[in-house]
Amino acid sequence: MAITAKDVSTLHAYAEGVMGRADHHAGQVKAIALALLGGIIWRADPGSIEIKQYDGELANVLWLTVSGRRYALAYNHHTARIEIRDRTQTGTALHSFDNSTPIQDVEAVFRGL
Repeated sequence: MAITAKDVSTLHAYAEGVMGRADHHAGQVKAIALALLGGIIWRADPGSIEIKQYDGELANVLWLTVSGRRYALAYNHHTARIEIRDRTQTGTALHSFDNSTPIQDVEAVFRGL
């Protein structure tokens, strides 16, 4: 189940969870996660950000719609990168990011969505 992020409080809780989990399991994406969150806020159609829940807590999967097209962002444990996927959590990976990704690339990817 997913909840719609309609306010800064929900996005704040999501960001806190992602950053906390990155401390333990995914330090190689901790910094880029902040840039991706900025891209999500910038480009998401209003009211389209949804965050997966797991055991009543916000999880690492987030969906957004940009210009009517749906994307999912999720951490790939095999590649240790955050991916933008086509429509669903299991959709085709369109882009991937880690801390070595230049911030300019994040901006370019989100501009192109």
